[in-house]
Amino acid sequence: MAVINTGSHPKALWPGVYKFWGTKYEQFEPIWPKMFEKRDSTKNYEEAVEAIGFGLMSVKNQGQALTYDTAQQGPTSRFTHRTYSLGFMVTMEEIMDNQYEEVSFKRANRLAKSVYETEEVVHANVFNRAFNSSFTGGDGVCLASASHPTASGLQSNVLTVASDISEAAIEDLSVQIKNTTDSRGLRTLNKPRMLIVPPSLEPDAYRILKSVLQNDTPNNAVNYIKASGMFPEGIVCNPYLTDTDAWFIKTDCMDGLIHFTRMAPEYAMDNDFDTKNAKSAVVCRWIEGWMDWRQLFSSQGA
Repeated sequence: MAVINTGSHPKALWPGVYKFWGTKYEQFEPIWPKMFEKRDSTKNYEEAVEAIGFGLMSVKNQGQALTYDTAQQGPTSRFTHRTYSLGFMVTMEEIMDNQYEEVSFKRANRLAKSVYETEEVVHANVFNRAFNSSFTGGDGVCLASASHPTASGLQSNVLTVASDISEAAIEDLSVQIKNTTDSRGLRTLNKPRMLIVPPSLEPDAYRILKSVLQNDTPNNAVNYIKASGMFPEGIVCNPYLTDTDAWFIKTDCMDGLIHFTRMAPEYAMDNDFDTKNAKSAVVCRWIEGWMDWRQLFSSQGA
């Protein structure tokens, strides 16, 4: 078991150190809540079941019976909570002999930083694993797939030809979004809302979205993306995305990316009677994932 003792920070036992550095950096505003719907949970797991509606009407000829349809149940997604924890233990002697409050009193703040980082990494993994067939949703395929099974056949939420981010690629994917149908083949009327990119694509994303005219061309033509207000929620640059050329469009489809909180981070301190060591820890429980894949369209890059 890792224990912080007088040998862990030997310089902290002597006066004269100007500064202890390396653990305090500027922290981003939390990113994942911009992309995930947050819900509380009171159970070990949550389930989401697709309800499939009716198809198109048919012509009823005179004297003939009308046509009946049936409602169906689609895939079920189960979200089982995970428990995350981290703590540290400090010997009685280290606490007594430490000469610097900035070392001894700020360790709990570093636990909070660990919580923040863990939340961001875990939620970003939904995107990082979006093209990985080892991580599937309720319909049995990965989040970004050209073969989502539905009652009306296979559907896709990836660009037909995987492409690097560009004005043309974004326009093509936006057309695909607007042509999306529900599981019975009826129009969903989804629209793009947010462009999600890693830091390597942020400069290109801003040039594409903010240019008044078409980007990187001599054409004196309007920038359709900007003129149409395609992304009312703007650009989200997520430094926790690991694929440097994959990019994503979040739509206004309901019931997509989801986060359930079972237990918010709880911090606690205690002392061990036999050793007199001081203990501090944080524990929390949550689960993240997706329900309707139509909320996220993407391209893995060329």
